[in-house]
Amino acid sequence: MISLDPQPYPIDHVLRGAAQAVALVDRAGDWRYADVEAAVTAAAGWLAAQGLAPGARVASWLPKTRLACVMPLAAARAGYVHVPINPALRRAQVAHILADSGAALLVTQGPRAATLDAVDVSTTRVVDEGAVPLAGAGPGRSAADPDVLAAILYTSGSTGRPKGVMLSHANLWLGAIAVAHYLALEPDDRVLAVLPLSFDYGQNQLLSTWAAGAAVAPLDYLTARDVVKAVDRVGATTLAGVPPLWVQLLEADWPAPTAARLRRLTNSGGALTPRLVRGLRDRFAEARLFAMYGLTEAFRSTYLDPALIDAHPQAMGRAIPFAEVMAVAADGRRAVGVPGELVHAGPLVAQGYWRDAARTAQRFRPAPDWAVSGGMAVWSGDTVIEGADGLFRFVGRDDEMIKSAGNRISPLEVEEAVLAGGEA
Repeated sequence: MISLDPQPYPIDHVLRGAAQAVALVDRAGDWRYADVEAAVTAAAGWLAAQGLAPGARVASWLPKTRLACVMPLAAARAGYVHVPINPALRRAQVAHILADSGAALLVTQGPRAATLDAVDVSTTRVVDEGAVPLAGAGPGRSAADPDVLAAILYTSGSTGRPKGVMLSHANLWLGAIAVAHYLALEPDDRVLAVLPLSFDYGQNQLLSTWAAGAAVAPLDYLTARDVVKAVDRVGATTLAGVPPLWVQLLEADWPAPTAARLRRLTNSGGALTPRLVRGLRDRFAEARLFAMYGLTEAFRSTYLDPALIDAHPQAMGRAIPFAEVMAVAADGRRAVGVPGELVHAGPLVAQGYWRDAARTAQRFRPAPDWAVSGGMAVWSGDTVIEGADGLFRFVGRDDEMIKSAGNRISPLEVEEAVLAGGEA
């Protein structure tokens, strides 16, 4: 298992596998760590030669190509800020992100570029990914200050228009180390990366895998059957998902040897219902199931030890490494056994929202005086209960709670009732 290394580095140092070990697996074959390092170097060299100002925003709007996988590291190595755009987004959403981020460069594919109007890219240079080399000369590993901005990830969150969350090199580095550690990733693991690389959870699939010296297999899929086939084809040991995907995967046909390949399943982006937990435990009996809670503003807050999930299927777990997580009552005191707002402090906290001081001030506020971690914290707006056992349990969002006959009902309770399908 990877040891915790609290010393943050520039994120392009995350490639920690042996040079000849496999780092990336796709239909074109295997890329070894030396190959990925060479591709990052070449792409960074090309980016650095484009005459952009230091700290310029470089956007990518791509499926999970090899270039898409190395862009987070190449942009950082060239001294720029990476803005990954979900390939599922349409013209208006992409235009908003380009304008809001002030992206000087967009790396994409011809058919995607053709959907944009001239006004959408009036201040952005559009480049086809084929123009960016993955072999050739370029700068060595970055010596950037870990606190320097490295990426802006756009999230809709729970309200309003998409907002850009500012992440430093240290945010990305510590997130990678933390996840690789508590998942106990090993160099012989193969992580099937099915989530969008524009999501913090999806991008971390790359970074945590490479921090552990393991191999990642990026996959764009259309059906659950595509995922099943990919697990078998690449020998995947690890699969990350969100509840809607798990529902689809449980309905798919899994040959027993294929299901047995998986050593661990990880969930975030929504709570697992007891019914889903039972289904996953039955179908993937050899896999450890990690339930996790996260928010882009602090990457990830809690995870539940797989040994506890059968007894506590609705628990969020405890704080991940480098995170201080607490439930705070309305009067500012620590809440234990009663509802409170989940507050996350420590070095995983992002730097705020890009060019949005008002919303930054609402969500990013000083940690409580009694917290171990000083400085800025993320006040999530999520209501949780910290039990006497130290496990956190999700209640709901204050702005989503439903009042009925004087009772406050979480939408999660409604969702779970529907998914239970009349079960007792």
